[in-house]
Amino acid sequence: MRGAGAGVPKSLDRARALVEPVLRAAAATLSPGLRRIAEYHFGWRDESGQPFAASGGKMLRPTLAILAAEAVGGPAECAVAGAAALQIVHDFTLLHDDVMDEDATRRHRPTAWTVFGVGNAICAGDALVLLAHRLLLEDPGPHRVAALRCLLEATETVIAGQTLDLAYEGDTSISVDDYLRMAGQKTSALLGGSAAIGAILAGADAGRIAALRDFGVSLGNAFQGVDDWLGIWGASERTGKPVASDLRRRKASLPIVLAMRSGTDAGDDLAAWMRRTEPVDDRAVARAMEWLAAVGVEPQLRARVQRELDHAREALACVDPPAGVRAELLELARFVGEREF
Repeated sequence: MRGAGAGVPKSLDRARALVEPVLRAAAATLSPGLRRIAEYHFGWRDESGQPFAASGGKMLRPTLAILAAEAVGGPAECAVAGAAALQIVHDFTLLHDDVMDEDATRRHRPTAWTVFGVGNAICAGDALVLLAHRLLLEDPGPHRVAALRCLLEATETVIAGQTLDLAYEGDTSISVDDYLRMAGQKTSALLGGSAAIGAILAGADAGRIAALRDFGVSLGNAFQGVDDWLGIWGASERTGKPVASDLRRRKASLPIVLAMRSGTDAGDDLAAWMRRTEPVDDRAVARAMEWLAAVGVEPQLRARVQRELDHAREALACVDPPAGVRAELLELARFVGEREF
C-alpha cells in the first residue's frame, strides 16, 4: 500500500465540485430535524448546527459514476444526479452501520447517533435512502429509470449484505467464501452499481455497462481488502480508530477469517480467542497480532488486493475508454488499492 505522502487523484476533487452542490440542495429539502442530522453527518455543520468544514468522505462512488459516463463518451454532467444519489445511499449505509456497530467516531468526529440519538440517526438514514432515489427519479435525462432500477438493486444488495454481516457476528465457523460473499454485497455491489449507473446515464450499450460494472466490483473487492488491512494494521491517525480496532472488537474481518481457516496451530489459537468474551486489552491484541503474523495473513491479503486490481484493469480494457479517462480510472484504482500499503 502507498505511503502517507501519496497524492489524491484529481478526479475525486473534480467529482466533489460537481456533486456537492447537488447534495447540499437535496439535503435542504429534508425536514429541519432530519436536515440537521444529515448536514452534520456530511461534515457541513457541527453539533449545534453551525457551519463546519469537515471531510465528507472520499467521494469514490460519485467519482466512479462520472468517470464511467465519460468512459463511454458521455459528458460528466449527465451523471451528476446519479453520482449524488450514490453518495447519499452510501451515507445512508454509514449512518445505519454506525448504529449497528456502536461505532463512536466517523471521519474523525463523533458519529451522528452519539450526538443525536439512535432513533434520530436511523430516521435520518431512512430519509437519505428515499432522498437518493427521488433525486435520480427527478433527473431529466432519458435513462433515469434504468439507472434508478440499477440503484434499487444495488441498495437491496447492500442491505442483504448488512444482514449477513450481523448474522456472522461472533461466528468463528464462517468460511472465506462466506466472508467474501458478504463483503461483496456490502461494499462491492454499490461500487459496481456506481460504474454501471454512470454508463447507463450516458446511454452506453449493455456490453460496456457490464464491463464497467465488473471494473467497479473488482475495485470494491480491493477497497474492502484494504479496509480490512486498515482495521488491523492501519495507523490511528489515518483511520480515526484505535490500532487493531477489528481485533479489539473481535470482528471477524478477512485477515482473521483467513487465519482461522488456515489449519494452523496459530489460526486455531486465534479462533479460540475470538470465541472468548472477556474485555480485550493491549496484551491480548499483541498476542492476536502474533498469531496473524505466524499464519502469514498479511501477504495473502496483499495478494488478494492485487488480483482484484488486475481484474479491474482487464475489465476496463473491454470498455476501450478515451486515453485520458482510462488514465483517471486506473489512477483511481491505484488509489483504492494502495491507500496504505
